[in-house]
Amino acid sequence: LKDACILQRDQDNKGFHNFTSEEDDCMGKLLSALLHLQSIERQVADIKSRLRIRQNAVSGQQRKIDELRSEFDSLKEQSLQKRKKSDQLDLDLKTRDAKVSNLRTVLNTAKTNKEYAAILTEINTLKADNAKYEEEALKIMQDIDTLKVQCDETQAVIDVEQTRLEETTRTNADEIERLDGIQNELSTKRDAAAKLVPADELVRFERIGASSRGDAMAPVEVHGAKPPFSYVCGGCYMGLNAEHANALYTRDEIRTCDSCGRILYLTESAQAEK
Repeated sequence: LKDACILQRDQDNKGFHNFTSEEDDCMGKLLSALLHLQSIERQVADIKSRLRIRQNAVSGQQRKIDELRSEFDSLKEQSLQKRKKSDQLDLDLKTRDAKVSNLRTVLNTAKTNKEYAAILTEINTLKADNAKYEEEALKIMQDIDTLKVQCDETQAVIDVEQTRLEETTRTNADEIERLDGIQNELSTKRDAAAKLVPADELVRFERIGASSRGDAMAPVEVHGAKPPFSYVCGGCYMGLNAEHANALYTRDEIRTCDSCGRILYLTESAQAEK
């Protein structure tokens, strides 16, 4: 189990610049402490990113289900309104049919041709209107049937997505717990590493990191096979004045890139070019 934990931790840290004793030898105490702090902060940022991905997987699936439920509720409401309208049309048709029946009775007792013709015209008008009502009622019933099919299909999709949500929640819960543990461990290491940096320099480091939205430090890249060398900031890839490199060869101090403002440091290979 211990070996498995070590292997997992190595995989979690894969891709990061890990602070080494060789780098400690090639730079002073201040820059070494800052670089070590940055190495931990990179790992913290990566763990936070992975946590967000895991948490978003669950919340994203939940949003999908919420949208489907909203669609289902809308379909149910449309069906309810259609059914209310159908019931009203049915009531109107019954009322009109009763009126036609009464008019037929009156028609049989008409005393003049004019009265007979007027009643007959009214009956025919009601019958024509009733035919339109019946056609509309039939169309509404067809719409209700269509909405029912859509509701059933949407509910089936919701059931599938709900099962998927439960699986996503279950599988991500263990990983979220594991990543939370790593984050807490790294947070403790970060606090310990920060204590090795003088207060003023720590404030400056954190301010630069926040403004650059990433690493507060960048390596000095040395270009050229032989002197005079040219120097480039490894953060923004802009050229550097040679005085930055010359100072870092001999002094343990904070020097920043004139372009991006990151704190500069010399790598072991850059030290070898001295």
